[in-house]
Amino acid sequence: MARAVRQFICQVCGASQPRWQGKCDACNSWNSLVEEGLTAPVSGAASGPASRRKGRTFRLEGLQGDSAEPPRLPTGMAELDRVTGGGFVRGSVVLIGGDPGIGKSTLLIQACAQLARGGHRVVYISGEEAVAQVRLRAERLKLSDAPVELASETNVEDIITTLGQGPAPRLVVIDSIQTMWTGAIDSAPGTVTQVRGSAQNLIRFAKTSGAALILVGHVTKDGQIAGPRVVEHMVDAVASFEGESGHHFRILRAVKNRFGPTDEIGVFEMTGLGLSQVSNPSALFLAGRDVNTPGTAVLAAMEGTRPLLVEVQALVAPSALGTPRRAVVGFDSSRLSMIIAVLEAHGGVRLGQHDVYLNVAGGMKITEPAADLAAAAALVSSLSGCALPPDTAYFGEIGLSGSIRPVVQATTRAREAAKLGFKRVVSPPLAQEKTTDAKSAGERGDRPADRDALRADTVSHISDLVAQIAAAGPGKPRAASPRENAREGHGARRAEPSRSRQPADWE
Repeated sequence: MARAVRQFICQVCGASQPRWQGKCDACNSWNSLVEEGLTAPVSGAASGPASRRKGRTFRLEGLQGDSAEPPRLPTGMAELDRVTGGGFVRGSVVLIGGDPGIGKSTLLIQACAQLARGGHRVVYISGEEAVAQVRLRAERLKLSDAPVELASETNVEDIITTLGQGPAPRLVVIDSIQTMWTGAIDSAPGTVTQVRGSAQNLIRFAKTSGAALILVGHVTKDGQIAGPRVVEHMVDAVASFEGESGHHFRILRAVKNRFGPTDEIGVFEMTGLGLSQVSNPSALFLAGRDVNTPGTAVLAAMEGTRPLLVEVQALVAPSALGTPRRAVVGFDSSRLSMIIAVLEAHGGVRLGQHDVYLNVAGGMKITEPAADLAAAAALVSSLSGCALPPDTAYFGEIGLSGSIRPVVQATTRAREAAKLGFKRVVSPPLAQEKTTDAKSAGERGDRPADRDALRADTVSHISDLVAQIAAAGPGKPRAASPRENAREGHGARRAEPSRSRQPADWE
């Protein structure tokens, strides 16, 4: 016999409190406690026969042994298979989150249609839309002929019972987990307790039946998947579907994956017939860029094993405010502050009285340190008014001492730049990857002519980058580097562009 126990559950972190209070003690969130009903054994039930049952023994195995590759279910969509590690694993659970209207349902209905046309049983259960609405989307995407089984249901027990009839499905899509509810929990759908309980029952069904399960999750205002964090620990993979409403491309990014890489991305383009795969994302991100405008630099970035070329735009303007503005889109604001400080202290570039705006074109979000050099080049170019060469790509990490530090997969970045017609890269020395260059090039099938046509200009200090950009300006001689000044007996201060050589804004 069980009775209901009233608890107050935090809708942010899932912590429980015996009584209501305005602030959660676990995550310091305000007004996040909601009263929910939990089932608990009555007094005296702990002394029953079930509680006195001894545990059973199980077999312990060593680290060595035959471990077969888990069977995968490729969807036929190369970008989606790239993120999942080659396809969905039998019995795996994938949680996909994204902003409303970003295209999650469109992506999943396309994947379901691909698998259903291949002869697999695929079930799509929507808790937010009626069957007629899903059919209208399929007609718009020209997918009505695919034998996908549809249903509009929110009760977890009814869903599991229905899926158990007939052959086990190969893929099950639940859209979304926040709308599901189970009768074992006395709480409203969407609460932390219901989400956790519903997800646990669905995951148990996937593990026992061998069906691949996809759970669609809502996101909060800051982009995190709504609901308790424990759901992300329960599933096998977590993917984030990103994109901007003003741009036509979408990015599927793997956040967690027990059966594949955790830093891969898949790039899609939103069209009238749904999401189309983008085989060459670099050409998409660089389309329509301004080649002769100061303040733009091309970054050779890495997203997992995929190299990407994106444009970094900077605007430096005199500030009329006491505290200059620092606005960032698609870049880490703390890292921008560090780059500005290094340019001030070791590059002789004065940005303290200027507003600084930095943007990664196309809506791409860059978080890796290798973007430091491209951001610094764009800032210096905008301040000096000197346009950077249009056939040059930049990558490298900037240290607090002003040194340019090497980054991983440097030759892969340079190779991608050469494929797109770039003739020059500005980066740290590439000597550390010289031994593996020939082997990796042979595996990828690159042409030697592409690598030979690319010229690498190495920089070891931030002042070397400033000197290169200053020398490219019309009528501006090359500025001396700090190392040259040190050899000539100058002070410890880094080289600073002279007033006679540089525009007034540099000072």
